[in-house]
Amino acid sequence: MQESMRKFIAFLLLAAFIFLSPGCKTSVSADLPVAAQADVPVGERESGGDAAVSEVTELVVLHTNDFHGHPVSFFNYPAPNVGGLPAISTLVRQIRETHENVLLLDAGDLNTGRPESNLFKAEADLIGYNYIGYDAMVLGNHEFDNSPAVLKRQMDLAMFPFLSANVTWKDGSYVAEAPYIIKDFKGLKVGIFGLTIKETEFIGNPYYIGQMLFHDEVQTARRMVAELKDKTHLIIALTHLGLYGSNDRGSRRLAAKVAGIDLIVDGHTHTRLNEPVVVNGTPIVQAWHWGLVVGQGTFTIIEGKKSGFRWESIPINLKRREKKNGKNVFRFVGEQIEEDTRLVSLMQPYVEQVDTLLAKVVGIAEAPFFYGKVRRSETAIGNLVADAMLWYSRHLSPDFAIQNGGGIRADIPDGEIAKKVLYEVLPFDNSVMVVELRGTDVAALFDYIATIPNGKGAFAQVSEGVSFTLDYETGKCENVMINGGPIDPNRTYRIVTNSYMAAGGDGYSVFKRAVSKYDTSAFQRDVVIEYIMHLGGRIVPRVGGRIKIKRARGTTLGTAFSGDAASIVPEGSVARQWD
Repeated sequence: MQESMRKFIAFLLLAAFIFLSPGCKTSVSADLPVAAQADVPVGERESGGDAAVSEVTELVVLHTNDFHGHPVSFFNYPAPNVGGLPAISTLVRQIRETHENVLLLDAGDLNTGRPESNLFKAEADLIGYNYIGYDAMVLGNHEFDNSPAVLKRQMDLAMFPFLSANVTWKDGSYVAEAPYIIKDFKGLKVGIFGLTIKETEFIGNPYYIGQMLFHDEVQTARRMVAELKDKTHLIIALTHLGLYGSNDRGSRRLAAKVAGIDLIVDGHTHTRLNEPVVVNGTPIVQAWHWGLVVGQGTFTIIEGKKSGFRWESIPINLKRREKKNGKNVFRFVGEQIEEDTRLVSLMQPYVEQVDTLLAKVVGIAEAPFFYGKVRRSETAIGNLVADAMLWYSRHLSPDFAIQNGGGIRADIPDGEIAKKVLYEVLPFDNSVMVVELRGTDVAALFDYIATIPNGKGAFAQVSEGVSFTLDYETGKCENVMINGGPIDPNRTYRIVTNSYMAAGGDGYSVFKRAVSKYDTSAFQRDVVIEYIMHLGGRIVPRVGGRIKIKRARGTTLGTAFSGDAASIVPEGSVARQWD
C-alpha cells in the first residue's frame, strides 16, 4: 500500500478513535508489583473502595475470539456475506448508545485467516479494531505464527493493549504489553488480566518462540487475582485456553482451581454456546469464531456488589439456507445488521489489492472439499494437500508426505477455484520440506500420531501410498504400510512435510532427529496451485482408505466441527472444538 494511503488511513483512524472512544479511563500495568503504581487507587472490592458506585450499575462486556483474519464479510458455506468488522462496528455502536458502561474484549488468535488479513499481517483487522474501539486483547497461540518483530509491529499499530500474564521472555520481561489493565467506569473498577495457553510452547512455531517461556495458567492467575482483588470491583480473566469437557483442562481448570474471578472470557476451541458454562460459580463464555457472533455479557452491580450476570450470543448476519420454489433463499438468523460504511471504505484498499493479486482461476472443483474433519479422519482436502507436496518433490524421490490437519483452514467450494481460495485453505507461510528419517524414527513418528487426541490440530493427513489404522483404545498405529510394505527399521525414508512440522511443531519432535533436511522454499499453497493445474485443472474430492479409525475417542464438548454447517445455527447448546 502506498505511503500516502497509509497516512490517510492513519488520520481517519485517529479521528474515528477519538470520536468513538468510550468514556472510561484505563490503567495499564507495567512490571509487577503493580501496587507501586500511584495512579491506580486501591479500594475495597465489594464496597467499591474510594470511588462512589451508584446504587444500581450495569457493565456490558462485549467479546470476540479466534477472529483469524476475517476483517470483511465473507462466504461461509452455504451462506454469503456473513460476519465482518463493518457489521460488528454497527452493533457495538448501537450497544454503546444504549448502555453507559461498555467493555470490548478479544480473547486472542487475531492472526491467520483470509488473504485480506494474511497478506498484510493483520493490518486490516487492527485498523478495524482501532476504529471500533477495542479495550484489550489477549495473546493467542496464533499471535506467534509470525516473527516477534511482526508481533511488535502489531502491538504498535493497535490502539489498545495486548495482554498476557504468563508469557515472558527468558529474561523475565513480558512478551505482551502488560499482564493486566484496570478500567475505570465512573467509579466501577474492572481488572482484566490475560492468559495464553501454555500448550503454545508445543504448538507454536519453534522458530519464533524459542526465547519465550509459557508459565502455568493457574499459578499465574492466582497471582493476578491477589494483585487485583483490592483494587477492583470485578475481575475478568481474558484467556486463550479453550473450553473442554472436563475441569482438568483449559478455562474450566482455571475456574475450578482459582477463586475470585468474576468472568472468564475465553477462546482457542472456537466454542459456540447458547449459555455460559459455569464452574465453581464462575461463568465462562466464548463467541464461536471468525466474528460470526459477538458475545454480550451484562453484570448488574448493586451498591458495589455483583448482583447478577446474563449473557447472549449475537449473530453477525448469519443466514439459514432454505428452499423456495426449487431455489436457494437465505434468511437472517436474528436481525440483519447494516455495515458501517466508513469502515467499509477503510477496508476497501485491502479487498481491492487481494482481488487483483488472487483473482486468477486455477481450476474447477467438481464438488466441495470440506475441511471440517481434518482433525479427526482422512479427508479429501487433506489428501489433496499431501499429494500435492509429494508430487512437487518427486525429483527428490520421497517416500510419502504428511500434513497436520490444523494447517488446513477452509473449504474449497465447488466450481471455479481462484487463487484466493487456496490462500484461505493454507493461510500459513509454510514451505514444503523434505526430511530424511531413519526407519526407527519413522516408526516413532507413527507411534506419536497414535497419541494425538482425536480433534487436535496435529492429527495427520497423509499422501497416496500410506495407510494405517488408528486404534485409540490401545493408543497404537496398526498395519502401517508405506508403498506396499511395512516400515523397515534399517533403511532411511524421505518424507515431505511443511516447514512448521519439520521444525518440531504440533509435537512432531521426531523431525528434530532428521538425518538431513531440505527446504524447497516453495510455499504450500503455491504447490497446491501447481498440482491442480498439473491435474488438468479439474479436481474431484476422494478418500481412499488411507486412515482407518478403529475406536475413535472424542475429547470435545458436543459435536465435531462440520464445514457444511458453518453458517447455520442449530437449536440448543452447541460447543465446537478448534485450535
